[in-house]
Parts: sequence; structure tokens; C-alpha cells
Amino acid sequence: MSMSITKKLITLLMLCSLISTTASASAEKSPNVVDIPFQAGTLRLNIMTENAVRVQYIKGEGRVLPEWVYLPDADAKRVKYRSSSKEGVTTIETHAMSICIDNRAQVLTIANRQGNEIFKATSHLLQASTVQGEPTWIAGLQMESPTDEYLYGLGQFQDGYSNVRGLTRRLTQVNTQIAIPFILSSRGYGLLWNNYGMVDFNPTEASLKLKQTDSQGEAVAVNVTSTEGSRREMRRANGFRGTLEIPTSGKYALLLDVGQSMARRHHLEIDGQTITDVRNVWLPPTTSIIMELEAGKHDVVAELERNDRPTLHYRLIDNTTTLRSPVASCVDYTVFVGSADEAIATYRDLTGEVPMLPQWAFGYVHCRERYKSQKELLDNATTFRQRKLPIDLIVQDWQYWGKYGWNAMRFDEAHYPDPATMTDSLHRMNMHLMLSVWSKIDSNSEVGRQMAEKGYYIPHSSWVDFFNPDAAAFYWKNFSERLLQPYGIDAWWQDATEPENDDLVGRKVNNQTIPGEVYRNAYPLLVSKTVYEGCRNDDPERRSMIFTRSAFPGIQRYGSVFWSGDVGNDWETLRRQFVSGLGLVSTGLPWWTYDAGGFFRPGGQHSNADYIECMLRWIQGSTFLPLMRVHGYMSDTEPWRYGAEAERIIAQYLELRYRLLPYIYSEAARVSYEGSTLMRPLVFDFANDEEALKQDIAYMFGQSLLIQPIVKKGVSSYRSYLPEHTGGWYDFWSGKQYDGKQYVDTEVSIETIPVFVKGGSILPWGPAIQYSSEKSEEPLTLRIYSGANATFCLYEDEGTNHNYESGACSRIPFTWDEAQQTLTIGKRHGNFEGMQQERTFTLVKGEQKREISYTGKKIKVKW
Repeated sequence: MSMSITKKLITLLMLCSLISTTASASAEKSPNVVDIPFQAGTLRLNIMTENAVRVQYIKGEGRVLPEWVYLPDADAKRVKYRSSSKEGVTTIETHAMSICIDNRAQVLTIANRQGNEIFKATSHLLQASTVQGEPTWIAGLQMESPTDEYLYGLGQFQDGYSNVRGLTRRLTQVNTQIAIPFILSSRGYGLLWNNYGMVDFNPTEASLKLKQTDSQGEAVAVNVTSTEGSRREMRRANGFRGTLEIPTSGKYALLLDVGQSMARRHHLEIDGQTITDVRNVWLPPTTSIIMELEAGKHDVVAELERNDRPTLHYRLIDNTTTLRSPVASCVDYTVFVGSADEAIATYRDLTGEVPMLPQWAFGYVHCRERYKSQKELLDNATTFRQRKLPIDLIVQDWQYWGKYGWNAMRFDEAHYPDPATMTDSLHRMNMHLMLSVWSKIDSNSEVGRQMAEKGYYIPHSSWVDFFNPDAAAFYWKNFSERLLQPYGIDAWWQDATEPENDDLVGRKVNNQTIPGEVYRNAYPLLVSKTVYEGCRNDDPERRSMIFTRSAFPGIQRYGSVFWSGDVGNDWETLRRQFVSGLGLVSTGLPWWTYDAGGFFRPGGQHSNADYIECMLRWIQGSTFLPLMRVHGYMSDTEPWRYGAEAERIIAQYLELRYRLLPYIYSEAARVSYEGSTLMRPLVFDFANDEEALKQDIAYMFGQSLLIQPIVKKGVSSYRSYLPEHTGGWYDFWSGKQYDGKQYVDTEVSIETIPVFVKGGSILPWGPAIQYSSEKSEEPLTLRIYSGANATFCLYEDEGTNHNYESGACSRIPFTWDEAQQTLTIGKRHGNFEGMQQERTFTLVKGEQKREISYTGKKIKVKW
């Protein structure tokens, strides 16, 4: 089903210039298109692969949009299918699925290769409307969603819900929230809603406007970060009230909308019971809740910001799921049939595979807000090395531009006298530099004045109009000439790519020709496209790393990494980060992390025992995220600042991260080559275990490790669910064995969190090193966890360049035969410059240990 990553990347680079001009109507040119009269229009089915179909319901003429999500040749390959029609029913069959369109009932159903119906669309809505005075369509899709279905995805949300079935959400891009219109079903399909604008998931028809009361809460001083810099504000909570009339008892989806582009608090009470209470300087404008409500009247109280204008939307949950867009060209969605891995792999097959990140990106990333000078950054980098704390990447956050203006693409030499020397000094320490570069530029800066003169801003804002190809090219020209080429910086922090404050609404883009609402959620895709393609062209010898706060489908092909934004630091916020990250990776975007320790931190953090306990849990959890990164607002976040005990524990987890690098990097290769996912919601591996599907923060880290983050204070024992698995499970720390399909309570301390190894695993365990490319005399250990057959493929390459695309890499397959109690180390495939031709493996199985020499030829070891 998948081409090799090499072929795909070459194809992508050759055709990337076409992406901005290929229209959604290009489906007409595909050899796989079937048009069927449907309702008052046409149902167009594009059989994109054997297990993926794109469905468009079209009426009349719609705006022709660029095709930014799918690869230019995504639908060019002919797919074998059979089509038949009888008595108003059209059936289309491939090897992997069958599609049935019943024109009488106006229903579309899809069955998998076993003949089981997995998807049923019961309504396609296309209603004429306008946006900024121009014609558009309201597009909607309703599908059946039975009570035993679990739905995951939609991106990164802060409402704390993992299973989104029945939930109402509004998909917009804001700080701490990433909107991805993709859902993954436990029934065996994924669905991508093809729309660049805002999307309502399970929209409501009923709402209650809350009226402001005379009550005022306590005034609180808060530190605020914004695109204008840091400042301190006084905030006073205000009361809002209303009466909710419920006609029918049942389970309801509630959506609280504060009525502004950002919120500061989500607080809702119903009949005196607090339903949600979340505080943060940056919160999305909406939050979602599911709760049981009895028929009758209910007293509703919300304590919010003074200038909020809140509305409570509500709906009785039924056995349907609905997607609706207020601005659309047609109804447009793609269904990917198969398991979670199969659906994601096909999605990436059509929208772009994930390039390999630099190997050092999987080491430790250290950040704080902020280093204030070149000397301060280098002094802290040196201290990491002196204290033997492993690190690969250190980050220079904003404000380095100083007197030159916001994001002027220039260092203020008063504090950064020689950026090239700064980067070179880090490189001599085997460390890399990430720099914060925004898509917002001060219009009074040198670059900004040129942007303004050329009309390259989104009107009445300081955001560059990346929908205008000339503006994007000019942005990159300055980026490359002023930052990339002179200084050799390694990674780029593209902050606030939403853009912040929902600034596309009510404005026109691309030379003021397109209403911003049309492209409202797609801005981050265009930013990453610009930077990634620019790096490939201007810095072709090095892999790029783009760290960004927002995303959109297709962005995975640009190697982008995401984090959960400017969140708080408390226990509930920590819990919600794991939920939000699992929601994001469920949409096919694999690289995610958070600000370990929280962005906003309490006063006296370096000696606050309660905070330090929570911070350690943040850091321990981040060890098992795709990327491990610490950050904090107005904070010196280095480990040694929290006392000797905290530093000792952090050092243990840094060492653990680096010992796991052979495992992590090999799993990262599976992401790029096989369409796999590293941080894996349990639906990926245990879709038939309903108790596993209920777990909202537990996940698999690669194919072998089950992670149960600790999100509670002061615990000495923690409960974890071990999914059904014939090989059972092993406690990572003690080696104790457990059967699957049960909850277990394990002892924990401030030094440990529950981690389990799947029985039937081969876990590579590397040496203790200080940076990812450090050479060590210590051999690689292979830990064998018996109980079932096991395989693992150790992947290695040069780590920093693109030579792997041409085959410069090696793979060593390991196989454990449970019945024969035999480990086979297979023949090595491939080679690359600097590869270890001969090496020693230490084999560990329980208490047994042995060493073997390996020269690349097949070896069998009998236990």
C-alpha cells in the first residue's frame, strides 16, 4: 500500500511547486472517480487507494481552492475496483472495502474487507450562505455512531476528553488548542473532513445566553505573555447567570463559549455543582462538557472575565456524529478503512510521509523564558556539561531582537554580540541551538517596513500573509539571509502560528482576494511549508527541525513538532496534557510534547516542595513523549536550581531517555518508513479491549512500553490497567510479571512512575551518554521479555543529513521464538558512513546475561 519513503520524499520535492495551484476539483481528472446523481446534486467518489475513498457532495459552482492537504499525485494511480448499480443502489468494491450508495434512502455505507459495516453517512448538508458578502456553502455530514463506538482525535484540546463520541467541540486554532478535523474510530476507520475553515463537531441547535450579574470576584494580578511582550495585568472574575430548560432527561453535550477570541477562565456551575473550573492566562474560547441532566429547569452560573459574553450551547447526545463547516465549497471528506495503524498509514500515504528528524531532536531539549544574553545561554550550556546532565538542544526564546523590534530577524548585539560564535561554541560542546522566529513581524522594523510596502501583511495585523506566495517567499528570503545562512542555527521555533487571536476572521488574504474564514485553520500549514521547503533548498545538507504551536492536516510531511502551548503547572493541567497529546497523535501527526513543569509557574518555585513534586511528574512523563523538553515562563528552569534531590531524580530520567534512544530512534524510523505512531493511544494496539479504550492518559510508547503517567499528588501506590495480551506484562522497574486484562496497583515513589513492558518484546538499551551522537565503549544491550514471539528492528543512520533517503542506513532484525526459546539476530541490511561494522551485543533475559560478537551475519542464540 505504501511507497518507500525515499520515493515519496523525492516525489514531494519535485511536485511541491504544484501544491498551491492544484484545485480541489482536480478529482475530475483522476481515473478513479465515480459520479452519482444524489439529492439535489452529485456525489463524487474518488477511490484514492484500496482502503480510502474521498467523498464530495457538490451542488452548482463552488469556490475552487488550492489543494494543500493531499499530495499532487495522491489520486493519480489507478485503483482496481468493481462498480455495479441496481434499483437505485450503487456498489463499489475494492480488495479492502465496499461502498454502497442508496439513492432512495440517501445513505452511504462502507464495509471492510470482512464485510462488516463500519461507516454509515445518513445526511449530507449543503446550504447556500455568504461570508464577507461573498457566496459560500454551509456543509455538513451526519453519520451513525453506535453506543459501543469510541472516537479519538480532532487535535489537541484542553477539555480533558479522550473519547470524543457525543462531545461538542468548535475547531479553531488558538494558543493551547490545535484543531485537526480528523477522527479515528474503534470500529476500524479514520475520517478526514476536508475543510480549511472552522469546523463544528456535533454542533448544537439550542443555546442559552448568560447574563452578567452584579457580583464581582477577587481581583488577581497575573503575568501575561503576548505578541507585544510580557506585562502584568489585574484580572477580576465576574458572575454570569441563566436558567437552562431541559425538555428530556439524558446525557447532554455542553459547550461554553466565553464570547472572546481567548478565555482566562472556564468556570461553570449547574444547580450549585461545579462542572468545570480551569484557570490560565491563555485558554481557548470554548470548553466542552458531557453530563447527565434531568428534564426541567436548571440554575446555571459561570464565573468568567468581565468582558466575556458567554453562551452555553447544549444538545442531547444521540447515536450520531456530525461535522459542519459554515464556509465550504462542498461536502468533502475522506474515509480510511482499517485499523488505527492502517488508517494513519494510508492518510500519510496520500498527504505526505513523515521525514526523519535529526537524531539529536530525540535527546533532551532545554528551554526557558528566556535567556537574556549570549553569555547567559553559553554559561548554562557549559554548566549542563560540567554537571554531567545529558542534553542535545538548548533554546533561545523570544526578545533576542531587542531594540530592532518584534521578530526583526536580527540579534541585538548589545546582548548577543556574535551569534555565529555562540552557535559554534554550542557545536563544540556537541549541543545544538533552536531559535524562536515568529510569523508576526513588527511593521516598524527593517523587514516589517518592506513587508508593509509590498502589502504582505494580513490586513490590519502584523501577521505575514502566507497565503500569498510572494509574501511567503519574501519572508523566507529574509529568514534565510538574516538567520539561517550566517549563523548555522540548527532548529526553528515557529511560535504562535495559529495565528494568535484568530486574526483571519473578518479579513481578506492573498492580496485581499479571499475571505480569511475560508482558510481560517490552515495558516500553520503554510508557515511550516515555507520554512521546511526553504531549509531543504538553502541548507540541503542538514535535516531541519520545526517546532511550532499549531498544525493542520498534511503538516507532518514538513517534519513539524508540536507542543501544547502556554499551559499552567498544576496536577489537573498535567493530566489534560496527556489527553490532549493523545488526541493530536490520533490525527496522524506524530511529533508532540509539552512544557515539562508547565509554562506558567508559581512564585518561589525553586523551593516550593509541592510544586517540585508536580514538576518531577511532568519531567518523568516527558521522558516517554516523542520529544522531551522543559520550559517555563520567567523561570530559570535548569535542574540544579531545584535542589540536590530534584536534580538527582531529573538526572536519572535524563540518563533513562538517552539509554532508550536506540529504541526511540528505531521507532521513529517506523514512523517515517511504515506510517507508524510512536505515542500510541491504546486503540492502536488493543481495539478489541473495551477497558483499554476507556483509558484517557495511558498509552503505548512504541511497540513495547506501556506508560501510566502519575497525575496525582503524594501517592505511594498507583492503579494501572494492563490490556489483554497473551504474553502478559512486566513491571519495567522490578521485572515482576502480570497477566493482562486487569487493573494492578503498583508501588511508586517520587523516583518512579508505572511503566510496563509487553511480554514478547525485545528492548534495546543503550549506554549512558551525554549527547545523542556520543560514542561509547559500552555495548548495546538487548533485553528480552518472553511470554510471546517478538520482533524488533534496530535502525541506524548518519543522524543529521538526508542521505537516508538514498538508502544510507542500516537495519538489524531481531526475532524471539517463544516456543524454541531462541533469539535470532538477522543479517544486517544496508550501510552508511561511520557505521559500526563489528559490535558486541549484551543479551539479557531475566537473570541470565551473555555477550556475543556481531559482524553483520545471521546468528542464533538458544536459551
